[in-house]
Amino acid sequence: MRNLRIGAVLVGLVVLVALVSFVWTPHDPLKVNAAVRLLGPTREYWLGTDKFGRDVLSQIMVGARTTLYVGVIAVGIAAVIGTPLGILAGMTKKWVGELVMRVNDLALAFPALLLAIMFGAVYGASTVTAMIAIGIATIPSFARIARSATLQVMSTEYVLAARAAGRSRRYTARRHVVPNIAGLVIVQSSVSFAIAVLAEAALSFLGFGTRPPTPSWGRMLQESQELLTVQPRLALVPGLAIAVAVLGFNLLGDGLRDVFDPRLEGR
Repeated sequence: MRNLRIGAVLVGLVVLVALVSFVWTPHDPLKVNAAVRLLGPTREYWLGTDKFGRDVLSQIMVGARTTLYVGVIAVGIAAVIGTPLGILAGMTKKWVGELVMRVNDLALAFPALLLAIMFGAVYGASTVTAMIAIGIATIPSFARIARSATLQVMSTEYVLAARAAGRSRRYTARRHVVPNIAGLVIVQSSVSFAIAVLAEAALSFLGFGTRPPTPSWGRMLQESQELLTVQPRLALVPGLAIAVAVLGFNLLGDGLRDVFDPRLEGR
């Protein structure tokens, strides 16, 4: 339960920062002011300014919004498509399930970041392109988890009894399979959210994600590279923000796993 509490606090902090940014930021995160460029932390600029004179704290706050937006859409795409595929593979005839999973394995072997870069190169770099590419690349993970859990549920006595009573597959899936695998899907969603945060940051760093002037933690890292020796805080601040978000979602996933399967607690 400790992981769950720590993860919930860290995730809650990121969500709170993103929500606050809708109604308040210390400064306009897009405002360029050459007169205050590369300032250190002051009363007016709590985390200083970047090479364009923009407030770093305001960019971090709005960047949290971008990160959560990409994560929610990407994980939503993966869960909505991948989970039914996994259930289908686990409930249909053996050869159908094997065919679905072999195709799934081929997709899983393709690097997610490379797929996202290809999407960016073909359709243009943008936040929308990044979250769709990340979502598609994450579908195989949900399909594999859902199929494994479905096979376990299908071998239980109450499902065998339902099938012997002539219940349809749709009824079995809705009444028995979905409620029993929902916990695993939630855990996978939390872990996949952490992966999506990293992927979005990497894509923005490489120039295939969120485009300027929209604030993004990954692009803040990219813009700070040439100033690492003189202003390391410009890389440290967004780096810490990414680390907190990823750690929070990973710990939240571990904690939820312990809740849904107490036998794994402490392992």
